Amino acid sequence: MQPPTFGDRLRYAFDNYMARGTAALIGGLALASLAVILIVALAVVAFHIQPAGSDGNLSFIEAAWQSLMRTLDSGTMGGDEGWAFRIAMLVVTLGGIFVISTLIGVLATGIESRLEELRKGRSKVIESGHTVILGWSPQVFPIISELVLANANQRQSCIVIMGQADKVEMEDSVRERVGSTGRTRVVCRSGDPTDLTDLALVSLNSSKSIIVLAPEGQDPDIAVIKCILAITNNPQRRPEPFHIVAEIRDDKNLAVAKMVGKDEVELLLVGDLIARIIAQTCRQSGLSIVYTELLDFDGDEIYFQLEPGLKGKTFRESLLAYEDSAVIGIMPAGQAPRLNPPMDTIIGMGDQIIAISEDDDTVKLSGRAIQVDTSTIRAGSSDQMLPERTLILGWNGRGTRIICELDKYVAAGSEVQVVAEHPAAETDIGRECAALEHVAVSFKSAPTTDRAVLDALGIQHFDHIILLCYSDLLEEQKADAQALVTLLHLRDIADRLGHDASIVSEMLDLRNRQLAEVTRADDFIVSDRLVSLMLSAVSENKDLAAVFADIFDADGSEPYLRPAGDYIQLGVPVNFYSVVESASRRGEVAFGYRLQALSASAEDAYGIRVNPKKSESVTFSEGDKVIVLAE
Repeated sequence: MQPPTFGDRLRYAFDNYMARGTAALIGGLALASLAVILIVALAVVAFHIQPAGSDGNLSFIEAAWQSLMRTLDSGTMGGDEGWAFRIAMLVVTLGGIFVISTLIGVLATGIESRLEELRKGRSKVIESGHTVILGWSPQVFPIISELVLANANQRQSCIVIMGQADKVEMEDSVRERVGSTGRTRVVCRSGDPTDLTDLALVSLNSSKSIIVLAPEGQDPDIAVIKCILAITNNPQRRPEPFHIVAEIRDDKNLAVAKMVGKDEVELLLVGDLIARIIAQTCRQSGLSIVYTELLDFDGDEIYFQLEPGLKGKTFRESLLAYEDSAVIGIMPAGQAPRLNPPMDTIIGMGDQIIAISEDDDTVKLSGRAIQVDTSTIRAGSSDQMLPERTLILGWNGRGTRIICELDKYVAAGSEVQVVAEHPAAETDIGRECAALEHVAVSFKSAPTTDRAVLDALGIQHFDHIILLCYSDLLEEQKADAQALVTLLHLRDIADRLGHDASIVSEMLDLRNRQLAEVTRADDFIVSDRLVSLMLSAVSENKDLAAVFADIFDADGSEPYLRPAGDYIQLGVPVNFYSVVESASRRGEVAFGYRLQALSASAEDAYGIRVNPKKSESVTFSEGDKVIVLAE
């Protein structure tokens, strides 16, 4: 093998220099043009070259200036006289043409390359107090919408998203699905949320909160755990704790996620939460609207308020102390939140009130005289719980959890019949529902979109119907499409039989809820939306995680819609102070009501009213409900 020649080495050095980028090329062209200018200027001075008619020789500085002008503008030499001077200027002009044309090409290429880099979303974000969303999925859009509402009263706020999608595509999708974000800026970056180098782009150390989304596909929890690990174990992390909110799909991975995130992460067990919500709402028409109202930032939501004026007062007294807010619990100083504590609980120094209110600045003591009409208060009913029959149509991984949750609420002797065309349904039921105490489960394999199958079930004999999507077998839109077809059949059957069936429908895509509403179904559980609402709310206030855990736990206090006649006299105008007082005598917290006359109106939130003004008069009729927080 022959050793490289001088020409080979020269070409190699030239190639390396050219590969150094736009800045190196511009610098090289500048040096080349300067060399041409200086050489020609020296030649003009050395050989006494001067324009025709000139009285004396040009100085070196003047010659260099003349050369520079002709380098930048080739038309400058049009008026030169004297062939020697013309030839000298021609040389420098030709050099300038070469340099300038090359420089223009280099600059155009450099700018285009820089724009392409910006489109890739690989530049570092310089923000502080922002919310970071790690991961890209359909849940991003409702989360952004909720955060925009939460930050509406701030002068400026920022949401930074990092996902493994194209930056421009993410930005276009946000504009299309979310629309105007007002004062909130949305910044997208492309990268891997589990990569330390990529995480540096979103400025985690200066962020307010971090939301970690589970990616689509198999084993999403593994990616979530890796992302939490990358955040908490980053050598360049800040010393202060992070505020991380993450979703976990499988409860088997919950312990590992807690071990990795420790006290810095709030974990939402998605499947378990949705199962609990479905189990609760199938038994109480309108409850999903209540949950949505409590979780989203559009309307009334849950706030924590330090109230020195209530020090030494009992929890029962605090219930009537607010006109525009509904107290539902307290958070003792240094302790976890407590919903619906004993009515004689004393509020101490540093304790915070947990209240439902329109905004954080509306949680104010009313200071007005409380007007309770004790003559309208009713002692309540002690009706015994009766066995219930529930029909589950369709199946997915949440099915067994829903049945197990139902077992905690219903009376002994209750039944659940499952009808689904799913290969694993019967096996799942036999394995995970063997130790139920109150519910007997039966299974039938049949297509849930077949009208003949549905007609043969006798839905008029069921108290509740739960419609699940085949999300384990079908992609999102196909699963929702099957659910919609089944739902249309169910409502038609119910109308023909004159049976007012209570149907809870699971919809994966929020957009399909608008299609389903024409069927007049009592409640819709949009899985991704509810999870997104919880992620958004907890990212804004870490303490809400414990509140939601209590609300959705069968062992804690949860919302119930109970007959208004059990609390207050029907047919006469009463204020909500009287309703709150009546509920407190039973150890319950009243924070809203449902009017049966508006139960079919989507515009009126199906008759649901959360946190009404306590002084406003309302007349309850048969079928109306009071929304209470109770054991």
